[in-house]
Amino acid sequence: MNTLNLLTLVPATLAISLLFNQANLAQTPFIQINKQLQTDPLVVNGTSGGTVQSNCGNITIQPSQVIQVQESLPYLRLTVEGPGKPTLLIDGPGGRFCVLADNYSANRPELAGFWQLGNYLLYIGNLSPGEHNYTLSISQQKK
Repeated sequence: MNTLNLLTLVPATLAISLLFNQANLAQTPFIQINKQLQTDPLVVNGTSGGTVQSNCGNITIQPSQVIQVQESLPYLRLTVEGPGKPTLLIDGPGGRFCVLADNYSANRPELAGFWQLGNYLLYIGNLSPGEHNYTLSISQQKK
């Protein structure tokens, strides 16, 4: 009898959890990227930092941005600019990557290269305490 209750409870709990996660992601800004950007660079502004301490700085629970790459792109570049020490955490089809600012990128986290089809959750974090305004630039132009 207890086994039957457990078998009905687990799927129901999983379904409810998935619905809540989908609802939270629906509130996150969403950008679709095709083979050709309408504006290059595409610029998005927001607030970095958050209450979750990670290996990629202080981030928020929800992604700062969701990018949907609708077809594989031979080249795409993301660059974050802002005060403090911004970070860029990308969770996508190819894995999870943390990008920190360095001297090569003029202290701006930047990731460029091939992007495969899929959804990418972006967390704009900061190594400095507090929240800071940021600018995210998305470009298909090589430097």
